[in-house]
Amino acid sequence: MRTFIEKLRGLREDNDLTQTQVAEILGTSQTMYARYERGANEMPLHHLITICRFYNVSADYFLDTVPDKRKPSKRAPKL
Repeated sequence: MRTFIEKLRGLREDNDLTQTQVAEILGTSQTMYARYERGANEMPLHHLITICRFYNVSADYFLDTVPDKRKPSKRAPKL
């Protein structure tokens, strides 16, 4: 299973973009974006949303949070 960092870098490279180009889309510096790709800094939520919209992917793709529909929901019962 690929990590968040591997997916982030992979999408950038698959789209033939530089770190500088993606940083401009996010409104941040190339240095900060490089830190996201290395895992030295956590990406802020607003940047994750921008990245998802730019690459047309769900946040679930990055976070591996797709719910398992085979498991019952842990919701509180209705009264």
